[in-house]
Amino acid sequence: MTLAEAVALVRDVDDAVAIDTQRRLDRLTKPPGSLGRLEELAVKYCTMTGERKPAVPRSVVFTFAADHGVVDEGVSAYPRDVTAQMVLNFLRGGAGVNVLARHAGVEIRVVDIGVAHEFDPMVGLISRKLMKGTRNMAHEPAMSKETAEQALAVGVELATDAAREGMGLIGTGEMGIGNTTASAAITAVMTGSDVNDVTGQGTGIDEQSRRKKVAVIEGALRRHRPDPSSATDVLSKIGGLEIAGMAGVILGAAAARVPVVLDGFIAGAAALIACGLQPRCRQYLIASHRSLERGHQVILEHLRLKPLLDLELRLGEGTGACLGMGLVQAAVKILTEMATFGEAGISERSA
Repeated sequence: MTLAEAVALVRDVDDAVAIDTQRRLDRLTKPPGSLGRLEELAVKYCTMTGERKPAVPRSVVFTFAADHGVVDEGVSAYPRDVTAQMVLNFLRGGAGVNVLARHAGVEIRVVDIGVAHEFDPMVGLISRKLMKGTRNMAHEPAMSKETAEQALAVGVELATDAAREGMGLIGTGEMGIGNTTASAAITAVMTGSDVNDVTGQGTGIDEQSRRKKVAVIEGALRRHRPDPSSATDVLSKIGGLEIAGMAGVILGAAAARVPVVLDGFIAGAAALIACGLQPRCRQYLIASHRSLERGHQVILEHLRLKPLLDLELRLGEGTGACLGMGLVQAAVKILTEMATFGEAGISERSA
């Protein structure tokens, strides 16, 4: 499926399915609404997929890795080399996302879409490298529009293939030193927010470094003037390859009616891009958690998403997505495995 086809194929969710799903939830052996947001989540999953009694979904998180030229401006507490080192850690199964994926029964697929390192062929590594990191947005556009579109298309392709394999739930994850800078820039432009209000500590920089990060972003926006009405323009001028890959996954999954569980701030920036390209994508998004990054709350409010968890996470990788996917699986099990009053032979509530 091409990028243009994915954009065209995204349809509104099915509200009739929501009514039928809620009717079954209300007949289960419990007081109506007593399982709170798990019931809401079951309804959301069914309306997104169009299934009234779905199977517990096979689940996969795509963790996209890429480097950022803006790291040269001193916006991160860690050197660029950490991106490649963490990719190797993912492949060895030693990262936080690996642990939480094993806990939730979620598959992790690691995608090199733009790491500034040449990996040997490795089992488990999906190689889709388009550049060895973006260019430094402080001085020039991060990438060409053609490269941005290619990166989006990579995500569309991977999501489409996963849906064909029978994956019923897709999560977004990332790794890229410097990517909170790109995400803050995208968030400021796409939501119309002040840069200072959406720029946080990232990997743990101090306040002086955060102010420098704000200044770098403000300078890049003055230089490039990204057009908020064109998500591709924004992505090419101030974005990241891994952000583009995740945005493409959202588009491809929504086109296939597969719900997407977002991770944190960087995944949220990708969602802004995806919804900029196709606003109906928002209907297929589930926010796993609220990140400590100050810009994430702005994204959640802009996209009208209510996070499932608030655990003060700020790691990325897909860690929050894995936890959120476990809750989606639980919600589906409640809907499909819990008995109704009639099935259990239990008297219903008195009139």
